[in-house]
Amino acid sequence: MAADARMIKQILDLIPQQRPFRFIDDILEVDDKHIRAVYRFRDDEFFYEGHFPGHPVTPGVILIETMAQAGVVALGIAILLHQNRSVSEIRELKTLFTFAESVEFTGMVAPGEKVTVVGEKIYFRRGSIKTKVSSERQNGQSVCTGVLMGTGVKLDA
Repeated sequence: MAADARMIKQILDLIPQQRPFRFIDDILEVDDKHIRAVYRFRDDEFFYEGHFPGHPVTPGVILIETMAQAGVVALGIAILLHQNRSVSEIRELKTLFTFAESVEFTGMVAPGEKVTVVGEKIYFRRGSIKTKVSSERQNGQSVCTGVLMGTGVKLDA
């Protein structure tokens, strides 16, 4: 079952990362198997001043974080909602990044560029999610691909 606008808003509200470390502007489509989300890298992002002065480029670790927030965190939240988990239960969990494999960078992202992130579930079990994730520019050119994994934990426990 694909998500409607209300569920997309609910997923966005449940993502724990916030500015300046939130790299999802919107979710275009999502169900319990995949997600498609977008983010525009703003000209004033905190990391551009030092990476690289006079020639800003989005750091690779930020591209991986962008893919993890959409393809692991947001997709994981969508799966939990599809399993009829309560909002309060989901809100208690924070997804910690646990694994990256076969990450390949195939392009650079400059300030002002918008990327689309597509995540496809490989598996979701025992609170862990593993996904195949990719990001691309608006023209369809690939920027980064990889397999990412995260685990939902209660940080207060």
